[in-house]
Amino acid sequence: MSISGTKDTDKDFGECEKLKKTNSIEQVRYGCALGAIHSAFAIPRVIPITHCGPGCAQKQVTSISFNNGFQGGGYGGGAVIPSTNINEKEVVFGGENRLRELIEATFKILKADLFVVMTGCIPDTVGDDVRAVVGEFQKKGLPIVYAETGGFKGNNFTGHELVTRAIIDQYVGDYDGPKEKGVVNVWSLLPYHNTFWKGDLTEIKRILEGVGLKVNILFGNKSDGVSEWKNIKKAQFNLVLSPWLGLQTAEHLKEKYGQPYLHIPVIPIGAKETSSFLRKVVDFAGIDKERAERFIEQERKEYYNYLEGFSDFYAEYFWGLPAKFAVIGDSAYNLAITKFLVNQLGVIPARQIITDNPPEKYRKLIVEEYRNIAEDVSTEVEFEEDSYIIHEKIRKTDFGNKPPIIFGTTWERDLAKELKGHIVEIGFPASYEVVISKSYVGYRGALTLLEKIYTTTVSASA
Repeated sequence: MSISGTKDTDKDFGECEKLKKTNSIEQVRYGCALGAIHSAFAIPRVIPITHCGPGCAQKQVTSISFNNGFQGGGYGGGAVIPSTNINEKEVVFGGENRLRELIEATFKILKADLFVVMTGCIPDTVGDDVRAVVGEFQKKGLPIVYAETGGFKGNNFTGHELVTRAIIDQYVGDYDGPKEKGVVNVWSLLPYHNTFWKGDLTEIKRILEGVGLKVNILFGNKSDGVSEWKNIKKAQFNLVLSPWLGLQTAEHLKEKYGQPYLHIPVIPIGAKETSSFLRKVVDFAGIDKERAERFIEQERKEYYNYLEGFSDFYAEYFWGLPAKFAVIGDSAYNLAITKFLVNQLGVIPARQIITDNPPEKYRKLIVEEYRNIAEDVSTEVEFEEDSYIIHEKIRKTDFGNKPPIIFGTTWERDLAKELKGHIVEIGFPASYEVVISKSYVGYRGALTLLEKIYTTTVSASA
């Protein structure tokens, strides 16, 4: 059976374009490359230093880590971030001296294990030699690296790859020694941009350790910070757990250290997908399968024990629950949630729209994943960044006779009301969620996601 809510995709797109004849993007869903300051301070005791215009860093923080689950800035983010705040003087005469002064002051005032200098559009445009300035401090043995992240380089997904590569090449350094079997570096969700990244990475680390691996999770509360990054080069392999983010880093590590990598596009949600995911990793790592199976069976048993009670609710109230859904968000969560809803709950995918602008070379792979979303279910996916066009597409979608459920962002709240449907915020911006440690992935996260979905639908009908 092939299920698709996008038969008239090309026609719809043409109609939307006629309505909106502009090159602007309405209600943006990502930051600029400088937004990857979040990737820096997502590493414990790492502080970014921004060489940019006034307000550039502040705007990224306000949108990505505040109006997105109100996550806060932690040790090195938010109001802590030093900035040159360059203006007309630096545009005319260059800002290298201003940057040098800021770095010197930062080392005197702030304590960190590593500083990451990141540039905005102005210094990248006027040609400031940031490499030379930072190099002066590197030669003194100080822990500092730089990444050129002017906004025109791309969005914060692009910036993330630039930051990780800068730390690897300038701080982790070269290595041709032995690798440690059973050690894995995990490259997955984009810190802070993914609203639930902290809890998700915690769950991913937990289940990988459960099957017997030693995990360099690299970002978040469960990371050991720069000492963990220093050990990247000794890992047996890299795990890229996302449709595309992290692949460039893994390919670079393969070339630099000779490390193989395993790419699993679908972030696992629920017992079926998580168990399959763990078995693939165990096979690739060549570690003890019996130990892994004991852990998997224990987790599966606990998961389905919880679902016993839920199944009574699902059977009793099935007539009043949404039958079709739409997902609007970045490729990682879009694919993961679509697969979970189809395989675990049997809900019908009506429209899937990816908003993180994946590089063209990865899109074919992503499209194929949706065409094989389940054994007997196929659906199409669309790539769109403009909320005006996205919302027009959703309005034209056939959701049947029941209220739809939309997995999206704050931008979709009014749209859901207009369609008399339900909204579950799963990504940036999420200004109606306060997130501390919530996770939607793995065995435990799936239960939390089910609670969120059906609390939303039941409370809306009360």
